[in-house]
Amino acid sequence: MAEYKCFSCAKIVGQDYLRKKIRCPYCGSKILFKPRSVATTVPAR
Repeated sequence: MAEYKCFSCAKIVGQDYLRKKIRCPYCGSKILFKPRSVATTVPAR
């Protein structure tokens, strides 16, 4: 199950809130993203 994070208030938003509208239930922001579990690094040349 995917979890999304609000860009404005940084709270975790569950997938059950995102059925009809893509909106944060806490602050009303429309910008949500999936946080990465593992950070990727790219070596410089």
